[in-house]
Amino acid sequence: MIGAIIGDIVGSRFEFTNYRDKNFKLFTDNCQATDDSIMTLAVAKAIMETEKIKGISVGEYDKLLEKMTIKYMQKIGGNYPNCGYGGMFSQWIFSENPRPYNSFGNGAAMRISPAGFIAKTESEAKKLSEIITRITHNHPEGIKGAEAVVVAIFMARQGVAKNEIRKKIDTSYYPLSFTIDEIRDTYKFNETCQETVPQAIEAFLESISFEDAIRTAVSVGGDSDTLAAITGSIAQAYYGVPKNIEEKALAFLDTDLRAIYDEWNAFLSKELS
Repeated sequence: MIGAIIGDIVGSRFEFTNYRDKNFKLFTDNCQATDDSIMTLAVAKAIMETEKIKGISVGEYDKLLEKMTIKYMQKIGGNYPNCGYGGMFSQWIFSENPRPYNSFGNGAAMRISPAGFIAKTESEAKKLSEIITRITHNHPEGIKGAEAVVVAIFMARQGVAKNEIRKKIDTSYYPLSFTIDEIRDTYKFNETCQETVPQAIEAFLESISFEDAIRTAVSVGGDSDTLAAITGSIAQAYYGVPKNIEEKALAFLDTDLRAIYDEWNAFLSKELS
């Protein structure tokens, strides 16, 4: 999930002041970890806590994951009330009775990457995505946006060629009938899955390296931190992440968030070994 965190941090300073070029300094003092990173880490924590419970049925697992996701998104998210939540999501975070609110916002896609990295099959990736997403973003477009990202991550992890990933997204999720160069000058700020996820995936597909993917995503404009977080999560699965970029990004996480990140890496290494 470090790819999503890097994309979020790098894109954070451009969210409301878009920079439509790939030539910029990745990290500055104006960068920060926003709700995208915090919710990604919360989802990772929920998965880890669910996996600690052994010997339960599939149905019980699904219910527990849903419960844990609500718990840790509220618990961790509540510690960062000013990190950039949207209005409806902020109400959900601090609600005593959190309920899904039929959202198709791009928050569904920016936080979902841990599911793509833990899933052992594509069908499992889709199932995890739906369970995690539906607690807030239960609109079909919200479910679809998160699933498209998880499927792209899963395929990238398996070493599937970009042309096959493109074909999957184009036929099952969104028509990718554009290039980044074609939309860069006219693309506007948009917080929906429908108008963020395709652009983020296209930025990955056109990239030549992890860093180039992040730069391409930021250059699109729009909701820069979220778009780059989505792109970064897929780019990580496909390219890996340069150590120097990872280390610079981790410096923006406080002690509590860094602890979750380190716990996730240890957990993932054990699960996939």
